[in-house]
Amino acid sequence: MKVTENKTEDNQAILTIEISPDEVKSSFEKTYRRLAKRYHIPGFRKGKAPRDILERHIGKENFSDEATEELIPYACTDAIKEQGITPYARPSVEITQKEPLVFKATVPLPPKVELGDYKKIRVKQVQARLKKSDVDDMLDELRHQRASWEPVERPVKQNDLLVVDIDGKIDDETVMSHREIQYIVKPESENPIPGFAEQLVGMAIDEQKNFKLKYPNHIANKELAGKDKTISFTVKLKEIKEEILPALDDAFAQGIDSSFKTLDDLKKRISENLKQKAEDKARQDFEDKVIDAAVKVSKVLYPPVLVDVEVERMLNRQLEQIRMSSKNQEDFEKKINQLPLDKLKEQYKPLASNIVAQSLVIGQIAVEEKTEVSDKDIDSEIELMLENSGSEKETNRKYLDTDENREQIRRALMVRRTVEKLKSLAGSPDKIKTTKEKEATK
Repeated sequence: MKVTENKTEDNQAILTIEISPDEVKSSFEKTYRRLAKRYHIPGFRKGKAPRDILERHIGKENFSDEATEELIPYACTDAIKEQGITPYARPSVEITQKEPLVFKATVPLPPKVELGDYKKIRVKQVQARLKKSDVDDMLDELRHQRASWEPVERPVKQNDLLVVDIDGKIDDETVMSHREIQYIVKPESENPIPGFAEQLVGMAIDEQKNFKLKYPNHIANKELAGKDKTISFTVKLKEIKEEILPALDDAFAQGIDSSFKTLDDLKKRISENLKQKAEDKARQDFEDKVIDAAVKVSKVLYPPVLVDVEVERMLNRQLEQIRMSSKNQEDFEKKINQLPLDKLKEQYKPLASNIVAQSLVIGQIAVEEKTEVSDKDIDSEIELMLENSGSEKETNRKYLDTDENREQIRRALMVRRTVEKLKSLAGSPDKIKTTKEKEATK
């Protein structure tokens, strides 16, 4: 075996490895002895069939592929050791030539972090702001949530709730067919496609309307890929309902929560909640800016496999959310089949790269600052996590108090403490107060 090329690219060692004929022959003999014991060939005792008979029985190409697949990992490991390389993750291999056998091994190398002067980072504290209209907007949202819908005899207006039959065709092929479904007329809606809702405004009960709309390219739909995307719609209007908002009074507040006696009580609680939300957001924004600044002043090198792993983690989280919101397995699979997975992965990459860089920089700062987390700290964190467990407290404790979960908690505490240290250096906004922003009245 010899390494004919060794270069470094994207924090990866790329080795071109050529296997000598003798090594290939030796590997093929080992594979023959192993496979001969596995297969029963008529006329021969197990393990005694000649190699040429065995190759004819299982297929010469299959035999060669299995022997090669068995040889390459060992050859790759030996080459990595010979070159004095410390791999960070499993190498990927690609056969580039069969005779003589040559393959390329791409070996991820350990990340390198060169910290900048993070102690000099200064980030301006952003004041949390609450507009006067925010409380009114929340009250309006609550009214819509508790609105009733009453049948009306008039043409369709914006925000009406309709009962309609919908058919959609491309040429003569039906791509959409619904009967007596409810549809809220929201002009900005893209359901089922942009422009659909506007076509319904002005329709009367029992009216049938035909119209055509172009299916936009930015909305993914595998069923329409490569087709003329002009859809011919037929809509039959069965019923129109108008939204009736409840009066904004003390009774409305009591209906939200019996602890509210007056509308002012509800407004006060909404204001308090919005203030807390604004302050939490300001703190999070400050933290994000501090971490981004620490990454910006540092030099970080890492193999692409770390981004790939993070992308898969992000995608799996989205798939799990889709699974939880699906009615059943069939509904879940239908939604998954409509997802442009390759495009999603590309979209995730910039965020995944940022997450990887942040994690590596914070980890290196933790080393630099000698941040420590003791077993007692982990015990205390577990107790905090168990506060609201009720009767499940001891069961949850057994789950959390394992070596694997304690290590995860240790890492989380390490990150949290390191970030708090960064924030204190940059000017932590621990006493952020919310200011009211006067609404423009002109």
